Amino acid sequence: MSTAQPTWDPHQYSRFEAERDRPALDLLLRLPGDLEPRSIVDLGCGAGQHAALLKRRHPQAKVTGLDSSAAMLEQARALGADVHWVQGDLATWEPSGTPDAAPDLIFANASLQWLPDHRTLLRRLTGLLAPGGVIAVQMPLSWDTLHYRVMRQVRGEGPWAERLKERETIQALLDPADYYDVLAEGCEDIDIWSTTYLHALGGERPVLEWMKGTALRPHLTALADDPAMRDAWLSALSDALSQAFPRRPDGVTLLPFPRLFLIARRRAFDGAGR
Repeated sequence: MSTAQPTWDPHQYSRFEAERDRPALDLLLRLPGDLEPRSIVDLGCGAGQHAALLKRRHPQAKVTGLDSSAAMLEQARALGADVHWVQGDLATWEPSGTPDAAPDLIFANASLQWLPDHRTLLRRLTGLLAPGGVIAVQMPLSWDTLHYRVMRQVRGEGPWAERLKERETIQALLDPADYYDVLAEGCEDIDIWSTTYLHALGGERPVLEWMKGTALRPHLTALADDPAMRDAWLSALSDALSQAFPRRPDGVTLLPFPRLFLIARRRAFDGAGR
């Protein structure tokens, strides 16, 4: 079985750019109004539009956009924004340079859900913030959604099952109260909420096309050497999704999509008075 990292397709991801952009904008709107960051890091910056927006909002700040995908970063660089683009691993990233390089804002939109052990992850990321710095996270609550349940069912029922059985895209997130408890260890002003967006999608096979931009990337990578099996897998999944999400009389397919938001501010001083 292929163990390659998923390949990303910026064009496929951007097919529903307006719908994917909405949660990030909602997250940006809830950032503390008194935050004047000198250093900002966008973890999992993708094609870079939010890092570029953060730079326009905070022109005095040094903004870094980190992503694992060279293809995504190529698109980000084409924006021409004054952002430092870095290819790297979200799981191991640390700010470089002097202690003054500690970020005042870590922004992570639809990226941390790919990583395991969120308790350890959030402790590490909040510990990297400058005192008074803010972490802002948005993650899709995909695990229990209908389209993910359909995907898992179809994945286990065909000749592709063996090759895809260990290609789980994400795991269930923690309970919101658990995120609160972890963040409360070193942060204050904690704001946690969830929103379900009802996306009105057009076109042929819209739910499948949506998933091809994100959730199905590991599966498509695993089957890249067998186009016939890949196409059969996508066809079976498309049929199942079309039954689960029928097109409405006006031609629209509705996709409910819940998302979880976390914002917290690192305490200016720890318990030892530092």
